[in-house]
Amino acid sequence: MMWKTLGRSLILRLVGVSLLLLLIVQLAGFAVVRASIERNARSQIARQLDVDENVWLRLLEQNAERLRQGSALLAADYGFRSAVHSGDEETIQSVLENHGERIGAAATALLDTDMAYRALTAPSSAQAFIPTLEQVAPQLARSPQGSQIAVVDGVPYQFVMVPMRAPVLMGWVLMGFPLDQALADEMRRLLSVQVALVVQEAGGRVTVPVSTLPATLRDQIVAQGGQVDEIDSPDGVLLSRSSPLPSVNGQVQALLLRSVDAVVAPYRQLQLLLAFITAGGVLLFALGSGLMAQRVITPLQSLMRATQRLSRGEYDTPMEHTRRQDEIGRLARSFDRMRLDIGAQQKEIMRLAYWDRLTGLPNRERFRETLVRALEPGASQAPPVSVLTLDLDRFKHVNDVMGYAFGDCLLQAVAQRMADLVTSPDDMVARLGGNEFAVLLRGVEAPGALAVAQQILTSFEQPLALQDQTVDLSAGIGIACWPGDAEDADMLLSHSEIAMYAAKRKLSGALRYDVSIDSSSAQNLSLLTELRRAVERNELRLYLQPKVPLHGQSGSAAEALVRWQHPQRGMVPPMEFIPFAEQTGFVRQLTLWMFEEVAKFLAQPAQQSRGLRVSVNLSTRDLLDPDLSHKLAALLDRHGVLASSFCLEITESAIMDDPHRAEAMLNRLSEQGFKLSIDDFGTGYSSLAYLKRLPVDELKIDKSFVMGMEQGEDDAMIVRSTIDLAHNLGLTVVAEGVETGGILERLRALACDEAQGYHISRPMPAQEFLAWQQRQG
Repeated sequence: MMWKTLGRSLILRLVGVSLLLLLIVQLAGFAVVRASIERNARSQIARQLDVDENVWLRLLEQNAERLRQGSALLAADYGFRSAVHSGDEETIQSVLENHGERIGAAATALLDTDMAYRALTAPSSAQAFIPTLEQVAPQLARSPQGSQIAVVDGVPYQFVMVPMRAPVLMGWVLMGFPLDQALADEMRRLLSVQVALVVQEAGGRVTVPVSTLPATLRDQIVAQGGQVDEIDSPDGVLLSRSSPLPSVNGQVQALLLRSVDAVVAPYRQLQLLLAFITAGGVLLFALGSGLMAQRVITPLQSLMRATQRLSRGEYDTPMEHTRRQDEIGRLARSFDRMRLDIGAQQKEIMRLAYWDRLTGLPNRERFRETLVRALEPGASQAPPVSVLTLDLDRFKHVNDVMGYAFGDCLLQAVAQRMADLVTSPDDMVARLGGNEFAVLLRGVEAPGALAVAQQILTSFEQPLALQDQTVDLSAGIGIACWPGDAEDADMLLSHSEIAMYAAKRKLSGALRYDVSIDSSSAQNLSLLTELRRAVERNELRLYLQPKVPLHGQSGSAAEALVRWQHPQRGMVPPMEFIPFAEQTGFVRQLTLWMFEEVAKFLAQPAQQSRGLRVSVNLSTRDLLDPDLSHKLAALLDRHGVLASSFCLEITESAIMDDPHRAEAMLNRLSEQGFKLSIDDFGTGYSSLAYLKRLPVDELKIDKSFVMGMEQGEDDAMIVRSTIDLAHNLGLTVVAEGVETGGILERLRALACDEAQGYHISRPMPAQEFLAWQQRQG
């Protein structure tokens, strides 16, 4: 008994002294390091926030300058000033809207010399902007080179205003754009600093319309009235710097926040030193307690065997020595609690591995395992099995507009609605991932599966009401049935997804898997392979579609088109191989083939005497080829054809993919003598400033506007405006898509230069084009 008492007393003294030494060392080290790190971190963050504030103000100045340049460009536009002078309000409104969209302005306005607005475009109600404009305009008039921030409907806008003179003052052009999420995200990318715009409206309400912070932190900022020095976040303490922005109709301030933990990271060396100190303390503890090792070796071996059982996943065997009252007993009881906790965690891990946390539905892995068991022989009384795969439409748009939190709520509501429809205990509704769901129907063949799919689509016709928002639902559903549509579970699930994507493309709601859906993909891959050999096998054909002058101009013109005469598939339409050629880059070889065939055709004496001009399309990849001009010059020299016999057609989108490189290439081609044309004009997003700079000779109006002239005056107005714009810029105009004589006459009346379409002639082989030319005289 005495030895036991002595042993226990010695252990207590040894452990007490060792722990005391260890605690003293650790506390001293922690105190020194913590104080140093805290002081240095806050000082460094203060300096960084100084830089952040300067960059933020400079970013606002750059945005204001960009908007001011756009406003000055509009104020200097001759057509716009003419419309202002003549009082053409419809044209003024249209120009304001179009120019505002091109430069990213949310609100554009034309004010007269008395600061009264004549025209206004706004993202919502124009009435909400009028009182603000009445306050902003006089201030900007006194300082045209400055900008002014104003709060409209709780959203901060940055406004600039430039005078419009001709040469006397005719009015003012005012533009504004919201200080939106993109601006905050740019600061986040540039400096890795968190940004929050705090708006205190005239009524006193505080909001945070723009922020890179999570929603919970934004709520804390609002709760504190926007006056925040530091705030606790999941990433640690964030220090804040407030940058007030002088504003109208409310107060606006930018909060710039940086994490203390991010700055502390470089000081890990101090923590490493502390770790060495702690290791020394542990060593002292080990030396002091080593004398008692023999006494505790037996129970420790027992605990070791217990941990081995835990490593094998055996959590049902209780620990030994839990009844002891000394340290070993406490350790044994701790291990026993750990055994119970790990067992519970393993159960939770299994649940997370097979269940979706957001919706509570089975996930893809559990759905697949259930499907595999359902297809096993004898696994079910009813052999047929059907799988429905569903993908929500426009879900990415919902996330972008409403936020991810709203998107999560939407997924939960969809999951509940589907679970309410599929109630059989043998069936299963699962979330495969993202906005994709699946339904397993046991003992159900194709008609029953189609009926269930239709029930789901019908239930989606009822909009969802979430967070005071109403969301219309629609989806594409693919159906695959076993054993008819697949041999195993993976193939059945894959086929249902193929059918689902086909349903989304065709907007057909629900669609059952069919072999033709899958084989079309294989056919496309085969076409790509064969297209690479089509030039060598002389399978491509040159077709020409005439373009006729509408006012008796001299010369004749045509557009060159490519057709593929496949030895087995017959005539392959261009839309089945041109997109793939563009994706793979093979379109460059197609362009050179087309150019050479046209050059051969133009080299014929009959065409040289007629002065035929042929249009050839260039793709984006062609324009970005730095050797394009040299390749075309070599082809001209080889066939003895002038560059002026060609008109190179380029789409707006091809130019805007890389405007600087495209402009440089177009200048080289123009210097060589090629005529240049903008194809499908009106469907892209090109700037009039680029159009003015480019060396183009012709605009080609997209057929969607031309064909719509007979049904609506809007398309006719677009065609007329395009013709007037082109003529004012010294360009000729070609209208494609002329399907009727009525359209042709209207184009002639609008002073269009040339026309092209099925009413004149369909595309024809080159030899037939010669005969067509002779018939035309």
